[in-house]
Amino acid sequence: MNSPVVAIVGRPNVGKSTLVNRVIGRREAIVEERPGVTRDRKAVDGEWQGHHFTLIDTGGWIADGDSLDDKVSAQSEQAMQAAEVVVLVVDAAVGVTPEDERVALLLRRSETPVIVVANKVDDAGHEAAIWEFMGLGLGDPFPVSALHGKGTGDLLDHLVTLLPEGSDQEPETPLLDDPELYSVSLVGRPNVGKSTLFNRLIGEERAVVHDRPGTTRDAIDTIVETETGPIRFVDTAGMRRKARIDEDTEYYSLVRALKAVDKSDVALLVIDATSGVTHQDQRLAERVDGAGCPIVIILNKWELLNTEQREKVGSDVERKLGFLGSPPVLRMSALSGKGVNRLWPQLQQAIGDYRTRIPTRDVNKSIRAAQSAQPAPHGARVLYATQGATDPPTFTLFANRELPPTYIRYLERKLREDFDLGSTPIKLRVRRRND
Repeated sequence: MNSPVVAIVGRPNVGKSTLVNRVIGRREAIVEERPGVTRDRKAVDGEWQGHHFTLIDTGGWIADGDSLDDKVSAQSEQAMQAAEVVVLVVDAAVGVTPEDERVALLLRRSETPVIVVANKVDDAGHEAAIWEFMGLGLGDPFPVSALHGKGTGDLLDHLVTLLPEGSDQEPETPLLDDPELYSVSLVGRPNVGKSTLFNRLIGEERAVVHDRPGTTRDAIDTIVETETGPIRFVDTAGMRRKARIDEDTEYYSLVRALKAVDKSDVALLVIDATSGVTHQDQRLAERVDGAGCPIVIILNKWELLNTEQREKVGSDVERKLGFLGSPPVLRMSALSGKGVNRLWPQLQQAIGDYRTRIPTRDVNKSIRAAQSAQPAPHGARVLYATQGATDPPTFTLFANRELPPTYIRYLERKLREDFDLGSTPIKLRVRRRND
């Protein structure tokens, strides 16, 4: 059973993300007191009185905006169509606006149950203002202060009565925050095509794509069923150097992106091939590599380069990203889809490497050969080795004395080479044991 979907919709800056955070009890959605912070659909798992549901936080719905506003509004409308229940959030302090009326008209035409939430009712003195929203034709509004929590309990009590039968059972499919899911994050500078590639991979217009840098503000994740099982794809905000971040929203976007990388099993580092490998691409690669996350380099917009430019970009990758070892490098066009199909075998290989289990006999044979070729200094040696875990491969080395970090890296490299582990992270734990 899948969790029923509850879409949180409304015009910009009425408090949709604040309400989502209040319901789930943590700051998951980015909130700021100005319009346009939420742009993509973001799904989070919620629960109330034993009932499970998936909340979809949407960007502000705008009837007559620019091309980016139109895409954000389209995302909101898709969420309405997919939902079992729609929560329309309005601003009690402002009253009914033309945008509220336009959204209400869309919702009245559907058969989906709708709850009107009059937000920003911070005290009893503001409750009288909510009855103006009866004119939307969607029933009695619920007075709520999402910021302070006032009225949210009554709202949720009513919400769960509208959920389909079975919502009081644990979902059988993996939830978005299931730690066992293999996770793939898309990272890169702003405006390199991450969201376009994300949409291409998951097969739908899930993230807003626009040629304005910084369109994606939050980390957006979606589970995709593949031949090797479910994979969580995470589209992150464009990551810029901290010194160039000049607003709170962008700072929190960076924090979410870094958090997504830390939790990922593999990262797709998307680089705009028309710009080449920039200094910022190098810094991002260092940050991802430091998290112990295997990297697949994506050279996007490859079709826009001529032969000479392609040779230069290939040389830049070897020269500027050489510290990554030998990560897979894929050349593609996320916009047209050309070359994207080559990514799936690489992901399957990365998943296989990540879950590799090597017999103890073979591990010790590899370590003995490495020590024979290059003994450790000061008489140190590994007496015995075994693989203790997978996801990623984790090895325990029992040594007679402390091993220098450089020698541990040497052993790691030999294990990677001997067992063809590609760029997957390897953990080595050294324990001292007396002869």
